[in-house]
Amino acid sequence: MDPVIIVGAGPVGLTLALALARQEVPSVVLDEGPGKDDQRPARTVVLREDTAALLERLTGVPITEAGFHWAGWRSMRRKQVMRRISFGAEETDGPADALPAGLGPGAGPAAGPEPDTEYDIPLHVAQHVLTGALRTAIARERLVKVAVNSRLDSVEQEPSGITAHTRGPGGTWWRGSYLVGCDGPRSTVRKLQDIRFPGRTAVERHAVAALRTELPWPGEALLHRMPPWRTSGPTAGEITARPLPDGVWRLDWLLPPGKDLVTPELLVTRVRETLAGWSGGTTPPYDLLDTGVHIVHHRLARRWRAGRVFLAGDAAHLLGALGTQGLDEGLRDADNLAWKLALAWHHGPHEALLDSYQTERRAAVSARLRAADQALPLLRGGGGLRAYVPGSARGHDGLLTDGHLGRGILGTPGAYAHSPLAPRHIEAEIAVDTAPGAQVTDVRVTAEDGSFVGLRERLGRGALLVLLVAPGTGVWERKHWVGAGIMPRLAAAVAALPHPAELLVTESYPGAAAHTVLLIRPDGHLVTALSGVRPADLYSAAEATLGGSARATSDDVTGETGGPTDKAGGATADGPGRAGASNTSANTEAAASTR
Repeated sequence: MDPVIIVGAGPVGLTLALALARQEVPSVVLDEGPGKDDQRPARTVVLREDTAALLERLTGVPITEAGFHWAGWRSMRRKQVMRRISFGAEETDGPADALPAGLGPGAGPAAGPEPDTEYDIPLHVAQHVLTGALRTAIARERLVKVAVNSRLDSVEQEPSGITAHTRGPGGTWWRGSYLVGCDGPRSTVRKLQDIRFPGRTAVERHAVAALRTELPWPGEALLHRMPPWRTSGPTAGEITARPLPDGVWRLDWLLPPGKDLVTPELLVTRVRETLAGWSGGTTPPYDLLDTGVHIVHHRLARRWRAGRVFLAGDAAHLLGALGTQGLDEGLRDADNLAWKLALAWHHGPHEALLDSYQTERRAAVSARLRAADQALPLLRGGGGLRAYVPGSARGHDGLLTDGHLGRGILGTPGAYAHSPLAPRHIEAEIAVDTAPGAQVTDVRVTAEDGSFVGLRERLGRGALLVLLVAPGTGVWERKHWVGAGIMPRLAAAVAALPHPAELLVTESYPGAAAHTVLLIRPDGHLVTALSGVRPADLYSAAEATLGGSARATSDDVTGETGGPTDKAGGATADGPGRAGASNTSANTEAAASTR
């Protein structure tokens, strides 16, 4: 079986390659560059808890060693302190109130939580640090080949596979099973497939600076909605500041609409007046490391699949206004697509399952784009209801804070409630705090080898997860209860599923009663929660998750539904079938052939 061809060696492409390798699928990454990334401190990304956990799981690098500023996630959540900062002249209709240190000051009471509320903290990291960690992990991975200085210029599809040609020193042809375009906003893959990319240009513009300095709030990300100083322009907008390692900060200034040139002099003025405004009128010492202008576009590809060709990341969508983060969604694309491609690679194409990638991910990104576009006039337009309804501005500010914190309609990870893979008519289904299609909570579980791990550590192996809620099991060794009560019957039901599954046990799960059984997809989204051991319902739900018996509900789905996935290949609970796995390294090395 030929490897998967991944076009683009950015964070999404590298993540997809590692996710496939974790499921014993070889890949070739076509990198049009030299195989390394420029160090740009001002070019940074923000990751939510789920995507940061995905990267840590794939790289295998302890987060404190990777240079990532995400300390505190080891204990899952931490309490935030609150800060106060005065409103600008236009928002003096009430007393200043606090926002959490995870976001910072500048909005009113409705915008933030009450004191001692707990939240997930977004991670801010320089992009070259992130890609460096991914490249280091790939260098150790036998199933991933990176071809540098390889720019794609043609793609040919056949019923049995796909052929791609790259120009460069060798002018090489590559043979693959599937091809995924992770090649950015100007995607060559998307253009070769003649896929439209409609949307809005220059939705927002931000001046950006990375600098080393000391602020009154060390280690706390800040949002200042209406700064009282206006010397750098009559329409100076909000300012955000996010901490990076080693005393470095990234500052963003929202620019007014238009194409006015951001000169170095203007940017230095903004830096000095902002630092002075936050430091009591005196500009503290600072070292300016990097600058730039960040332009936000909103676009969504019409199709994300064309036969054996898929799009992911910026090649499929662009977003980023109001605190939403495009890379987050690109990494979720990779996580969603990896297990589906792996199943097709090991067991043969299953069109309904492959089609569900476009249906699920395009709907999730479309909802986020729609929410941002609807909120933009309220938050950026001024006037309107904000001029007449007391407190409305503060309520609107809550939308913005949610976007930055990864909550609410702008920030919460998308759920696949209306997925064509969702099971229908499960009689024993019950409600827990996680809705079907949403991401599961990372609870402590007992694995099959008796070890205690986080639930998210068992994701991404190609297997389904079956989680039993069994209070009291955490205080006994697994050998004492694995053969007692309902465990033997549940283990037999799991072994009979139409796809490899791993049986896990937890003391508790939010909203779940004792003996609740949760079925979880390889990418961490809940399929269903069942009351007790129900083998028939569990089998039916697993079959639907594989595309076997679910009825397509979206016009985007073009494939036929089929039967349960073939179990050939000696699959185990540790991952998909290993048929042909011994030859995958050879397939990767032999993927290039000169015609």
